[in-house]
Amino acid sequence: MANAGQIVAALRDIGSTKDLTPDEVHDLLKDGILAGLMRIHGPNVDAEIAIDESTGEFDIVVLRRVVAEVEDPSSEISLEEARWDDPGFEVGDIMEVPVDFAQFGRNAVMAMKQRIVQRVREGERQRIRDEFEDRVGELLSGEVQQTERGKMVVMLNLARDADAIIPWKEQNPRERFRQGDPIRAVLKKVDETPKGPRLILSRADPLFVSALFKLEVPEIYQEIVEIKRIAREVGGRTKIAVSSRDESIDPVGACVGMKGSRVQAVVSELGGERIDIVPWHPETEVFARRALAPARVSRVVSNPERQVITAIVDEDQLSLAIGRNGQNVRLASQLIGWQIDLYGSREWLEKGPEFSLFGERDEDQYETADFPLAELELPATTLAALNAAGYNTFLQIIDLETQDFLRVEGLTEADAERLLSLIDQLTVVEGEAPAEEAAADGDEAPGDDVDGGVEAESDESAGDEPAESEG
Repeated sequence: MANAGQIVAALRDIGSTKDLTPDEVHDLLKDGILAGLMRIHGPNVDAEIAIDESTGEFDIVVLRRVVAEVEDPSSEISLEEARWDDPGFEVGDIMEVPVDFAQFGRNAVMAMKQRIVQRVREGERQRIRDEFEDRVGELLSGEVQQTERGKMVVMLNLARDADAIIPWKEQNPRERFRQGDPIRAVLKKVDETPKGPRLILSRADPLFVSALFKLEVPEIYQEIVEIKRIAREVGGRTKIAVSSRDESIDPVGACVGMKGSRVQAVVSELGGERIDIVPWHPETEVFARRALAPARVSRVVSNPERQVITAIVDEDQLSLAIGRNGQNVRLASQLIGWQIDLYGSREWLEKGPEFSLFGERDEDQYETADFPLAELELPATTLAALNAAGYNTFLQIIDLETQDFLRVEGLTEADAERLLSLIDQLTVVEGEAPAEEAAADGDEAPGDDVDGGVEAESDESAGDEPAESEG
């Protein structure tokens, strides 16, 4: 068994590894010794522990109150027994009993070790919690450690012991990462789990785009240029509205950079996702004109009560205003926060203002499709148990672990394994799929490449002059 000096030396090594101060190491040691004494004497034992800095030795003295009748042997001693040691003891006195560390048996040493390990883990968890709880929205970099059931486990460069994951629904479905690949993502939130804080990262949230621009554009980092709003369809297109606190600085030009260098860096990180940058305006009608760029809008009429914008464009601008599968007008609507009813000039004249060109929005082609659990081939009892626990769709269970399923009343371990296997089947994608998808996308829409995102800026800027003059 290791002596006291060896234990102190080992704890100092742990302290240097875990960035603990000498005082914190001493507190750990004292707490561990107290746990060992509890295993020997009982849960209410009281002791004084002194550590010699020079030798690493420590003195342990157990304190026991002298009483007429013992009720708690761990902290009390009878008057009769105390007087065997010193006849001068009276009821109420404190008897000091020296303890040699060599008297610690295997059980006491194990209790001491467990307490120290527990305290170290709690300290690490609290450190991670303190470090990251105020960093939501920041860009973090790391390495893909593993991929399981669609979610990615990430080892962060600056906090390798932190539990960080990118859930399936926070990933770009057009990207594929393998174990060992470097990765960047934005911190979306910090979840509390039984094992400590878990960092939820995202590459699909608009915060990711904002964090990338903050990294690439010094004016945004210095808060001269502000990103007012972001509308994003992951893997397809993003619109951002920016404004400047300094009238001498063009916010759109600052984000685009010389020859598009800044926005190109962001587009590259997003895997070629197209980016439209428009100047923000407090007046909704002017803002709507700009949000529909690169299309030029002939006329805008607003209905503040219903929060509806009616936009009329020339026939040659209609396809630009709509975008592929209605993407441009849909993102513009999200960006301004109002519904946009879009008409071609001919349609407007023929149908009148009561006719809307668009009905309900279709499901975003780039979003992960969700569906009811009832569509899966699940036993009726399993489905009923999941529904009773509030799980009704596939995306609600996609990130659950075995222990999460076992907490659901009515589910067995076999049910949990069956569900995990089913999730694996529905989330695993073949390695060749990304290349095929990229080729298919390139054949279908050659205009939606990286250059397209930059071209949108110049088109938007050219179309902005009428908006300025009208505003």
